[in-house]
Amino acid sequence: MFIEIRESGNSKKYYLVYSYREKDHIKRASIYLGSNLKPKELLELRKKAERFILEKVKEKNILNFELSKEEIAWFKQYEKKIEISHLQVQEWKIFTEEFTYNTNAIEGSTLAFSEVKDLLDQKEKPENHDDLEALNVAKAVEFIKVSREKISVSLFLKIHFLCFKGTKTFAGKLREVEVVIKDSQGNIVHQGAPFSEVKKLLKHLCLWYEKHKQKYPPLLLAAVMHNEFEKIHPFQDGNGRVGRLLLNYVLLQHNYPPLNIKLKDRSGYYHCLQKYDLKGDIKSTLRFLIKSYKKP
Repeated sequence: MFIEIRESGNSKKYYLVYSYREKDHIKRASIYLGSNLKPKELLELRKKAERFILEKVKEKNILNFELSKEEIAWFKQYEKKIEISHLQVQEWKIFTEEFTYNTNAIEGSTLAFSEVKDLLDQKEKPENHDDLEALNVAKAVEFIKVSREKISVSLFLKIHFLCFKGTKTFAGKLREVEVVIKDSQGNIVHQGAPFSEVKKLLKHLCLWYEKHKQKYPPLLLAAVMHNEFEKIHPFQDGNGRVGRLLLNYVLLQHNYPPLNIKLKDRSGYYHCLQKYDLKGDIKSTLRFLIKSYKKP
């Protein structure tokens, strides 16, 4: 961002200007700060304008665009790489075990896969939060497996409650705090939407899905819903697990098999999310999801 000064006679008008990339185009956003400002006034107005511009630019994403018929056909090429098959009873059991283990491990659970299996087979009783969240996530998998509920904010809240009942005081509640995600070096890698905007953004996401669910390819729908959900980051904690369940919920609603994002692929998964957050790149996520389908 930079200050642009436009002189007219004895008057100096100040604008804060920000250039950003949207798809393949460089765009410019600017806001008028005032004229003949003193340094202190200029500094205060600049700070306010920076926050305003960043919020507006952040709202510009794939949800604001309509794909052409040619683009839709291009995205459908990804679907050809997926084998569409329905899971049988034993396959669902295996998927539930593997998904529960991996989705919790990605978020820091220390349970071994064998421990997760024993908990789900009721060979062990839950003794701590990790144990209880394993059982909860398995219940959430069972829910998305059979539910035909319309995608809505209330559905997001229900899935979150199922995952964190008994382990988080805010289970099933949208956050009322700001969230910042940092890497191991302390660098900010993502900042969730302002909490005052969360519900509005989630409703917008649900409306986008309803509008496009019969038009866009299922894998694209699932990828966008998941990535946008993570970008909004609507909960104080647990967004990753709910987002991955939402990803599978969308796939199942379109008769696609569920997929399991594995702990060993965590860095690649996060990299795709970051590329989407920074550049609106959905293709990386699509390629990642196809690889996740193909991995044994």
